[in-house]
Amino acid sequence: MCLGIPGQVVRMLEGYGGQLALVDVAGEHRKVNVGMLPEETFNPGDWVIIHMGFVVEKTDKAGADAALSGLKMMGSGEDVEASP
Repeated sequence: MCLGIPGQVVRMLEGYGGQLALVDVAGEHRKVNVGMLPEETFNPGDWVIIHMGFVVEKTDKAGADAALSGLKMMGSGEDVEASP
């Protein structure tokens, strides 16, 4: 399992063999590579899961929300065990 960050496609970028998309990730626009999913098409508004700058999965809003929820839980800073 990898750490996946959800994002929403803003637009596909010209050139680059059709493999770069501009994606909104938590309000920041990032260039990500969609080349690992050659069978998929990407349009503005599509939700994706990103790992290390590559789209690894196309998802829907519910999938993006679930991924974000998991990230928030991991980053909550709560200890599983109480410190002495």
